[in-house]
Amino acid sequence: MTPDRSRLLALDFDGVISDSAPECFTVACATWHTLEPSSPLLADGAEPLRDAFMALMPLGNRAEDFGIALRILAAGASVASQADYDAFRATLPREWLRSFHKRFYRERAALADADRQAWLRQMGPYPPVVSALRRLAGRVELAIATAKDRRTVRILLGEYGIDDLFAQGRILDKETGASKAAHMERLRDELGVSYEAITFVDDKVNHLDVVSGLGVRCVLAGWGYNGAREHALARARGYPVWSPSDLEAGVFA
Repeated sequence: MTPDRSRLLALDFDGVISDSAPECFTVACATWHTLEPSSPLLADGAEPLRDAFMALMPLGNRAEDFGIALRILAAGASVASQADYDAFRATLPREWLRSFHKRFYRERAALADADRQAWLRQMGPYPPVVSALRRLAGRVELAIATAKDRRTVRILLGEYGIDDLFAQGRILDKETGASKAAHMERLRDELGVSYEAITFVDDKVNHLDVVSGLGVRCVLAGWGYNGAREHALARARGYPVWSPSDLEAGVFA
């Protein structure tokens, strides 16, 4: 079946297709241990911090944001909103943020090299999303817009059994564009679709804010580690909140 080129479903990867939160938590804690060896934060192990860390994840965008989440927990700071988070972030030294970012990727690579299967097991798919994408294949154009590197995305798509659904050039990563808006611009230009024909699903409200100005239909993924805070914020800004079962019908609505 030839895809309907007048419609495009673009999805973020982490938190939308891939449940990568466990891996992010593991790598973030390893990075913290390296950069902050004298900190008592992990004195009782990482597990007691897991839920609080996951609650902060939707407020960040990049690798250093995982470090910011741990800094918030170490400080016992009260962070209830994006504004609170951004204010706390602004107090941190840029050099520390850069160091955490770089070290995070080194720790991730070390984990993957040490035990590839254990690493992959920490990034399982959301099965209902995988099933919905398989059913949509051939009916619409599919693309991924992500901050993750394309190579890792391809590896994981292969593990999930859906690598064949995304043609060459349909995985736009951090090297393809500096923002999700840049990714949408690239897809529009390459596929010749209008912004209004693109449905973009992301798990971060601030990403939707950036893209919505183009005229793209923006949707918050209501699964994963999103909670009531993110759902309420999305709806207040006019973004629908979908479940995986909404993907098929929603694209054609």
